[in-house]
Amino acid sequence: MKRRNDIIDTDLYCITSEEHSRGRNNIEVVREMIKAGVKVIQYRDKEKKLLQKYNECLKIREMTKEAGVTFIVNDHVDIAILVKADGVHIGQDDLPIEKVRELVGEEMIIGISTHSPKQAEEAVKRGADYIGVGPIYKTYTKKDVCEPVGLDYLRYVVRNIPIPHVAIGGIKQHNMHEVIECGAKCIAMVTEIVGADDIGKKIRDIKESMRRGAL
Repeated sequence: MKRRNDIIDTDLYCITSEEHSRGRNNIEVVREMIKAGVKVIQYRDKEKKLLQKYNECLKIREMTKEAGVTFIVNDHVDIAILVKADGVHIGQDDLPIEKVRELVGEEMIIGISTHSPKQAEEAVKRGADYIGVGPIYKTYTKKDVCEPVGLDYLRYVVRNIPIPHVAIGGIKQHNMHEVIECGAKCIAMVTEIVGADDIGKKIRDIKESMRRGAL
C-alpha cells in the first residue's frame, strides 16, 4: 500500500467510466492506462451490481499492485478495504471523513470531492489526504454532478489549501492549458482518455502537452 503523502505525486489522475469506453470493459481500459505509464487510477462505476464491482476491483488491485500504480476506489469504502486498495474517494454526501478514517485505518488514502472554498477548508480540518477540485467545466460523466465551479475556485485552492488537489470536470486536451496556467499540478480526465481510439497514444499526447505547458 502506498504511503498517504505520495498520493498525488503525478500529473495525470485517470478514472474509469465503462459507459464512455467505446465497448471496452474497465479491465481492458485499466490495462491500457498502466501500459501508458499512468501512476494513479480510480475505479468509478455507478451502474453495476456490488458483486461485479468487487470482482473488477479485485482484478484491478492485482494489476495495479504488480505495476506499482496507486489504486483508488470511488465511493465504496467496503470494497476499498476488502481489496486492500491504496485509497478511497468520497463525495460530500457520503460518510464523514472521520468515520471513513475509523473504518480504513491510518494507512489508506482518503480523497474527497469539493466544490467551494468552505468545503476545501473543511476537508483539510477533517483529515482528508487530498481533494478533488471541480467540476471545472461542464461534465456529463456523472448524473448527479453540480454546476461548474470554474477556474476561480481552482486558483483559490492553489493559493490557500495545503494538501494535494486534483482538478477535475470537463477537462480535455484542448482546454487543459487553462487549468495548468491556474497552477494545477495534477489533472483528472475521464472521457478524454477512456473514449479515445487509442488510449495509450492519448495519454502520451496529454502528458507531452502537460510537459510543454509546464516549461
